[in-house]
Amino acid sequence: MREKQKNAKKQNLAVHVSIVSIVVNFILSAGKLLAGIIGKSNAMISDAVHSASDVLSTVVVIVGVKMAEKKADQEHPYGHERMECVASILLSMLLGIVGAGIGISGIQKILSGNYENLVVPSLLPLIAAIVSIAVKEWMFWYTRAAAKKVNSGALMADAWHHRSDALSSIGSFIGILFARIGFPVMDPIASVVISICILKAAYDIFKDGINKMVDHSCDADTEEQIRNVTLGISGVLGIDDLKTRLFGSKLYVDLEILADGELSLKKSHEIAEHVHTAIESNFPNCIHCMVHVNPAGK
Repeated sequence: MREKQKNAKKQNLAVHVSIVSIVVNFILSAGKLLAGIIGKSNAMISDAVHSASDVLSTVVVIVGVKMAEKKADQEHPYGHERMECVASILLSMLLGIVGAGIGISGIQKILSGNYENLVVPSLLPLIAAIVSIAVKEWMFWYTRAAAKKVNSGALMADAWHHRSDALSSIGSFIGILFARIGFPVMDPIASVVISICILKAAYDIFKDGINKMVDHSCDADTEEQIRNVTLGISGVLGIDDLKTRLFGSKLYVDLEILADGELSLKKSHEIAEHVHTAIESNFPNCIHCMVHVNPAGK
């Protein structure tokens, strides 16, 4: 019952954050697109497209989180946790396509060499860039905090998408500013900078999603904490083996501990149960802990 309530709370928070993200991104992308068109800035139009992609990516996150929280069934006895990984990978592909499109367009204008005919942006897109930087940075910290609270990989991916958008707006600001002071080629150059930021974010999100899809082990610090918790249990004389794997946002632990070989089967089982309980209590995202007892000195 408690696990069900926790999953419901996680899903509700993720959906709430995602809805806020959709509303903010829709308003922001519409404003930047308008500023880019009126102010004649290709960099700001590219930045607006980036923000618009956030709306679609957040929808992907909502779908991923909802599917990941589905209960295990006969066909999926280990649950649907990896659907969050699928959502992250789809998001990275979306970002990659957007980034490549923006970069190609900017490079074509730079290579044309026809800089005299490039239109100098007005002040409006410059102001829009400043607003975008502030809003997207706030959205990054807001979404990141929620992702950490519910341990959602897809939500964390969306947070870093907000950060990439903030970075792209910084690129827009620099490009528009220099274009206005006499270097019009800086506007398409800013578009290329934006594309690099987007492609880097796409790579990081894709890498994280793939690692979780292929049962990547958790980080060294977490494994060290697991060892310390285990060795702190009365009756545990050592650790023969420790394996961890990430299944979506969840953690699986396989432990082989050492105990006195002269103990009864019942006592050895009690020690294993204490280790099992301690691991799952100290690591809330651990949904499976297998403990095997080996006799010490054998």
